[in-house]
Amino acid sequence: MSLTQTIAKRIGYGLLLLIGVLILNFTLISIAPGDIADSIAGDMGGADATVIEEIRERYGLNEPFYVQLWRYVSGVARFDLGFSYFYNTPVTTLILEKLPATLLLVFSSQILAIVLGTLLGVLAAKKPNGVVSLLVTFLSLFGFAAPVFWSGILLIILFVSIFPLFPVGGMTDVTVEGGYFVQLLDLLHHLFLPMITLASIYLALYSRLARASMLEVLGADYIRTARAKGLPQRMVLYKHALKNALGPLVTVAGLQFSAVMSGAVVVETVFSWPGLGTLALQSILARDTPTIMGILFFSSLVVIVVNILTDITLRLIDPRIKAG
Repeated sequence: MSLTQTIAKRIGYGLLLLIGVLILNFTLISIAPGDIADSIAGDMGGADATVIEEIRERYGLNEPFYVQLWRYVSGVARFDLGFSYFYNTPVTTLILEKLPATLLLVFSSQILAIVLGTLLGVLAAKKPNGVVSLLVTFLSLFGFAAPVFWSGILLIILFVSIFPLFPVGGMTDVTVEGGYFVQLLDLLHHLFLPMITLASIYLALYSRLARASMLEVLGADYIRTARAKGLPQRMVLYKHALKNALGPLVTVAGLQFSAVMSGAVVVETVFSWPGLGTLALQSILARDTPTIMGILFFSSLVVIVVNILTDITLRLIDPRIKAG
């Protein structure tokens, strides 16, 4: 099967999965306890039965379930995610405002975890019983055991209260003036602690996985042949072994992306990062169902796209998949 056919097949599966997620999310939120009309009336300061009935009619809440579902799915097909009850703004506008901040946090933490984790794994595989290998094992156990909210709070105490090197929250400082480079430095200054917090647990996972994968590859016959030819150790490690050891790492990184998106919700709350996580928390507290479903839709879309890109990347770096 050619690469184009593979991409088309993955996109088709992705669309079917996205439709299923839309229907499931709408169904679960619709059957959740509580009345959305009462929540809207409560935000207005209270209302009688007549006003609540008008709210139901205005937002189509009095229509049968299948009518509401069809209207929502057809609206999503037109990139219309509805209107936020709480923010009084189109949901699409709200999400597009917050999405770049979340994607910046998620992708930067993932890239940091993958690159640094792979490097540590390779170094640990060179000497499986050495100090670096033991250090990687310790960091992995610590990273798995430490929840992201706990790590974030510790970093805030250490680098904000004790050593005030980083800002406590937000994405930018409105008092900072200057050109593009100055604004970029300010953004990176605010991004550092949330990125480290979110990357910590996945850094532990990728380092252990890279170490195990490299140890398996280094025992292969073609690696012994490369060493027998007198190739330098650096070439054997990074040109021959690492490329074949990346397959499991790329696969797990793609599968873990949904978990990274979920972890970003907690990290954004801890650091007041203005992304989808903060918006989701506020929308849940306000029972703003159109915004909640919109966030779930965009999160599912991002995860599906990343998994498709993971499949394509695996096909490009693994000759066995390419030949198959």
